[in-house]
Amino acid sequence: MTTTSSPTPPTQIQPSFLPSYYLTMNVLGASVSEAATFGAHETRDIVLPNQTEHVSQIAVDIGGSLAKIVYFTSSVDRKGGRLHFKKFETEKIDDCIDFIAELVEDSRHLTDYNGHEQVLKATGGGAHLYHEKLSKRLPGIVVQKEDEMECLINGLNFFITEIPYEAFTYNEDDPNPMQFEETTQDVYPYMLVNIGSGVSILKVTGPDQFVRISGTSLGGGTLWGLLSLLTNAKNFDDMLELSQKGDNRNVDLLVGDIYGSDYSKLGLKASRIASSFGKVFKQGIRQSQDSFSQADISKSLLFMVSNNIGQIAYLNAQQHGLKRIYFGGCFIRGHPITMNTLSYAINFWSQGEMKALFLRHEGHLGATGAFLKHKPIRKARHSFSYSENFRPGIVATPSGVYDVLEKTKLELRSDDAI
Repeated sequence: MTTTSSPTPPTQIQPSFLPSYYLTMNVLGASVSEAATFGAHETRDIVLPNQTEHVSQIAVDIGGSLAKIVYFTSSVDRKGGRLHFKKFETEKIDDCIDFIAELVEDSRHLTDYNGHEQVLKATGGGAHLYHEKLSKRLPGIVVQKEDEMECLINGLNFFITEIPYEAFTYNEDDPNPMQFEETTQDVYPYMLVNIGSGVSILKVTGPDQFVRISGTSLGGGTLWGLLSLLTNAKNFDDMLELSQKGDNRNVDLLVGDIYGSDYSKLGLKASRIASSFGKVFKQGIRQSQDSFSQADISKSLLFMVSNNIGQIAYLNAQQHGLKRIYFGGCFIRGHPITMNTLSYAINFWSQGEMKALFLRHEGHLGATGAFLKHKPIRKARHSFSYSENFRPGIVATPSGVYDVLEKTKLELRSDDAI
């Protein structure tokens, strides 16, 4: 059930709930950082105020389009430290490796690691493709490959069971579009739709029990590739920003364009897209890119890819009897249009019986899962209580909600935290 006030954090955590190979991290009082981010799509740190033991690993998830890094630093002036999240375009893999090398060097200078074996946990297709390069460029570092799908599930389980104010629903028609899910241990079964360059759909029935049930080649890489051909946007964030300014009705053929109104008998509103890019083709007329706004093209393509993913996700959830659908991967980036499109698709096709769920650390599930596979986790048994309720400020336009959340100067901690 969704909520606009404080979610109920975990109480007693069962030792058998998560896999035995999780990292020994003290997650007592874990929270999303209040510190301001440096960019519109940067990911906030996770504060671990009671993690005092040395952390000797870094993790990287190298996909077809993006490489994501997770690493921990200890606080200089207080107990505990932070999990940090960073991403690079995969075509700039050398910059990514240089950044990892700097982290390793800083760790050697700033901490007394007493001969601790320094490890790079690598997952994603690039863990195999770039394994030799990683090993050569990072001498003295043990590079360990981890299974991509296992890491995705491990990372997701960590976020949805340990981090308050992480998972949420999104509905543009609600005065407060973003509504947080209550943190719960009762998460199975669920479906993960991981949207990277392509899309993988996983059915998860337990901590170590999952199967890839479907997928599609039409994912983030598809959108990125087509927009690279059709617009002047130089990166994925530019493409998302461009789409916010567009009007797809100038490009897409709508139900109303065909019937002049709603098609009520089939439950189709006049605003529904009947054909993506349907207005581009005109018999006997040779169209050019200059005939259409780049912003309109961007929004049309974003709707096309998102609607396709949403319908495929619904069909798989229906076939396997699943009600909770988590969307992960760097495709979404907290982008309101994307989230609303996926939410609408799931709600429409399921007639409200299924729920589309999003994550604030959506793009770093795999890297986080790899990071957590270094050693068994020590689960903290504790009860949380909070002195503050949290509600993102309601803004004039729903598209600003995510940014409001990320700019909020509030750090939520357990009262047990030091």
